Amino acid sequence: MEGVCEPLLDAKSQVTNQLIDFQWKLGMAVSSDSCRSLKYPYVAVLLKVADHSGQIKNKSFEMTIPQFQNFYRQFKEIAAIIETV
Repeated sequence: MEGVCEPLLDAKSQVTNQLIDFQWKLGMAVSSDSCRSLKYPYVAVLLKVADHSGQIKNKSFEMTIPQFQNFYRQFKEIAAIIETV
């Protein structure tokens, strides 16, 4: 069907995961195998997510400080949009 534009996401039928918990911590890598004086700050994030069946899974990842700042800005934008709905 050419010309028909459907939304990419129907919130009622397509969203299958629910954020249960969001934890973060600021860390500092001080050394590694190849570098004695690293001094590399990072943010470690742990998400608890429930899928459509209710099974809870942990997802974790690390971000550099600039990546975390961008992540934070995006969440602020999302919050502002949600407030208008």
